[in-house]
Amino acid sequence: MLSLSLLALAACGTTLPTTSPPLADIDEPLELRAEPDDEARRAQLPAGAFSGLRVDDARDTLAAKLDAPSALRVAEVVENSPAQAAGLQVDDVLLEVTVAGKSPQALQRPSEWRQLELATPPGTQLVLIVDRAGREARAELTLVPRLRPAARADGSRFREEARVGVVLRTATEVEARAANLGPGGGAVIVGLSRGSPWRSVGLQFGDLIAAVDGAPITHPDTLLAALRDPAKQAVQLAVRRGETTSTVDAPLSQRAGELTSFSFPILFSYESKRGRTDWSVVYGLLGYESTAAAWDFRLLWLITFGGGDADRLLEVDR
Repeated sequence: MLSLSLLALAACGTTLPTTSPPLADIDEPLELRAEPDDEARRAQLPAGAFSGLRVDDARDTLAAKLDAPSALRVAEVVENSPAQAAGLQVDDVLLEVTVAGKSPQALQRPSEWRQLELATPPGTQLVLIVDRAGREARAELTLVPRLRPAARADGSRFREEARVGVVLRTATEVEARAANLGPGGGAVIVGLSRGSPWRSVGLQFGDLIAAVDGAPITHPDTLLAALRDPAKQAVQLAVRRGETTSTVDAPLSQRAGELTSFSFPILFSYESKRGRTDWSVVYGLLGYESTAAAWDFRLLWLITFGGGDADRLLEVDR
């Protein structure tokens, strides 16, 4: 009978959370909520070459983008462009690109395609191998001069709260190209936990991370994937601040743990969650509950007294 009672008691446990709570101490300066207003500077950058292709990430979910291999999908083929003349089609998946006189390469991020267009002179021939509905196809195109800048890409923000406590945004095209990255590459620090290990090595708001462990940041996901590697205790970052780039060995941490509940049936129970603490002794004969703003004490179920913050601040002697 006792064993059955113990089994029933064990089966009545609460369901454990599946995700960690948000960090409560992340600083996100208001002045960094918006991207820099650098459109005038962007318009003055060299326009580079034009293919007529706009590509995006073939993976359609954030989980896939963190875990699955990268691939590029043709999102748009501009009318009367070299890409259209070469027979490329929307939804083709780009497997391999060969620039005349160079070895074939597999591009994984849209920023890498844009960097190729910017770094390759007009008149250069490209050979593309694509997957078209499960079959390989070959296309050849010749780059032409780009007559006007590409459309400005919208920036995104990313939060990492397990190892560092950092908020990142995609770099603007001006910032990325200054760091020798394609548009869409780079990750700018716009938020940091007060307890972040990156503060101890001097990383600051506005720093642009250009590479992690020697790999260029072609998208903030590249950095996030490195930070989530459980085997890593630190990462090496190439950090651009102003006009200079330096290498920083940045440590990684992990979530702190805390005792949130304890129960010895009938005799004692304790619970502490989200700033609230509650404990009781012997069927609640003695109990105490507190939050950041108030507290309450119970004795013999009949006597209760408590207190809390008033609706005014204390006067300060001048």
